Amino acid sequence: MKSPSLLKFLGLSVSAIVLASCQQTATNQANAAMPVKQFVSSKKAKNVILFIGDGMGVSTITAARIFDGQSKGMSGEDNQLSFETFPNVSLVKTYNLDSQVADSAGTASAMNTGFKTQIGKINVQPDALFAKCSDEAAAPPVLFADLAETAGMSTGIISTARITHATPAAVYGHAMSRGWESDRDMSEIGNERGCTDLATQMIEYGGTNGLEVALGGGRRNFIPKELEGGRRDDGKNLTTVWTGKSDNHIYASNVSELRAISAKDKQSVLGLFDASHMNYEADRSDDDQPSLTEMTSFAIENLAARDTGYYLMVEAGRIDHAHHGTNAYRALKDTQELSEAVAKAVEMTNPEDTLILVTADHSHVLSIAGYPGIGNPILGVVKPIDRETGKLSDEPLLASDGKPYTTLGYHNGPNTRTDDDDLSDNAVQGINFQQQTAIPMGSETHAGEDVPLYAYGPGAQKARGVIDQAEIFDIMVDAVGFEK
Repeated sequence: MKSPSLLKFLGLSVSAIVLASCQQTATNQANAAMPVKQFVSSKKAKNVILFIGDGMGVSTITAARIFDGQSKGMSGEDNQLSFETFPNVSLVKTYNLDSQVADSAGTASAMNTGFKTQIGKINVQPDALFAKCSDEAAAPPVLFADLAETAGMSTGIISTARITHATPAAVYGHAMSRGWESDRDMSEIGNERGCTDLATQMIEYGGTNGLEVALGGGRRNFIPKELEGGRRDDGKNLTTVWTGKSDNHIYASNVSELRAISAKDKQSVLGLFDASHMNYEADRSDDDQPSLTEMTSFAIENLAARDTGYYLMVEAGRIDHAHHGTNAYRALKDTQELSEAVAKAVEMTNPEDTLILVTADHSHVLSIAGYPGIGNPILGVVKPIDRETGKLSDEPLLASDGKPYTTLGYHNGPNTRTDDDDLSDNAVQGINFQQQTAIPMGSETHAGEDVPLYAYGPGAQKARGVIDQAEIFDIMVDAVGFEK
């Protein structure tokens, strides 16, 4: 059978399309997530949980929605991720002060301080880049975690990336360069100005009290190079500095040690589960590393047991990394896991006292295109609805070079189209497939369009319209009732 042309696809009868759509809708409605209750609470928030999908732009959410649905046996289009049921939604402008297309340092800084900054900078302003360093009198912006700690609340961070990476570091740190993760990474000018690396800042944050929970990757930045996997030049083992704070400070270096800790015992827990970033969800083993959902559940149970109120930031950090490698499968799988973590947070909290926000720091140049038929595998090559049967065709649409093409692609990145590409169904839907790109680059880049903000709980009604990213800080401050 000759491959159907694009013109043939566009000539589909309306009845065939409507029939296929109605059949799928009837099937999917029974499987779609139930929306959370719509209400506006007059109470202040006792707790705030900020979920950040690193690089989780609109196209990633759409593709992950379909991916998630198809993994459940649905066609996928009518599926909903857990946070898509939240009643309050806004669009967020993500630019940095010096860049139309942002990075995670500047964007996470905006959310945690209410001040936009430059690309690559963490919680400092252009006129005080060395704020918080010993040789700088200027004060840095106040962090939301600072306000929470001052008010007697508990604080925690979770990331599948290194816990010293840009997004988690913005909860507790200040740095002219996001690259200052360990003492080995410090620049000459940073050392001259008496600046401190981010791993040290995290351990020292808030003194003996400080963070109650910190779970993620990045062990290498906390241990000396003399230990296996360590890279600190100063000889310090910051994990022992953590446990030396009090008898209640516990360190977990693997998933078994984490599971041996009772979250309700209210111990302050540092968990570092990989030397660098944690595994992608698609590659993770339950015997090796905790999932994002497990870490979220542990942190909420630990923080809630204190009855102080809390601020918890949870980052699905590796969505971004998979996109940079034009590997949509792993990006969507990590987005699916973020949805599971959000669902667990909703289950474990009370919407009358807990504000839950779900957003992204920035987007990526992933696109969804090519007129695939309803129910076509989101990772597959584009196949239309056959106008005679009303079902997906067995044959793909072809590009002008005579080859099939995938629904998902990237504007730029390391995998431009060649004559040797294997575009079979098995290949393109595989875990390691790299989607094709239009512009050759060593790594796919971030994108500059707005990202969504989903909100649920006290103060969630302020997530509406188009806002600046720094206003997320204001939403959290107002929800708890802090003085700005």
